[in-house]
Amino acid sequence: MSPLLVAGLGNPGRSYAGSRHNIGFMVVDALCDRYGFAPFRSRFLGQAAEGTVAGRRVLALKPMTYMNESGRSVAEARRFYKVEPADVIVFHDELDLAAGKLRVKDGGGTAGHNGIRSIRDHIGPDFCRVRVGIGHPGDKGRVVGHVLKDFSKADRDWLDPLLDAVGTHFPLLAGGDDAAFMSKVALTLNPPPPKPPKPEKPEADAPKETAPNSTAPKATTDSSE
Repeated sequence: MSPLLVAGLGNPGRSYAGSRHNIGFMVVDALCDRYGFAPFRSRFLGQAAEGTVAGRRVLALKPMTYMNESGRSVAEARRFYKVEPADVIVFHDELDLAAGKLRVKDGGGTAGHNGIRSIRDHIGPDFCRVRVGIGHPGDKGRVVGHVLKDFSKADRDWLDPLLDAVGTHFPLLAGGDDAAFMSKVALTLNPPPPKPPKPEKPEADAPKETAPNSTAPKATTDSSE
């Protein structure tokens, strides 16, 4: 079985490290930490690390080409490991999802994301995209500033649990069960309220004692004698 190629999108450099646009890098870092991947090293126009998840070999990749050229890095890694597009998973930021929400989609369009467009242009559309919501600023003119701005301290309240939940349930995604992965992540982040305790049943009244019947049955006579 060929390895799974998991790419997280972002921009290189310290000035971008904490930005919303780099949430793909953050997811890949979290996965590598959780599953004890080998250290990152420079390969395929990016930073790559190898590990095993649920018995499957996984190559984690952070393209260092800047977002708009991410496809060059993904394509090089895919060719080297002979990975089919269906075995490529890409984590990226998504403006049109509320912060902390997550959606998985196999194939399709680019939804205006330049990193996804670049990957599609290099390997075709048949790869898995994991859209990680960063929220929309509400005004189209503020989009660039929003995505390139660092996450705030308040954002860590949802970001850290999200990264942890993605890591916990990633084996489901690696195994191809997209729906179960999304469901488990959502339930982890928003668990249902506990059910109220069942009311105690009242104790049953003790059965009343009845007096023995003092009336003896009347004897019957056989009229045939």
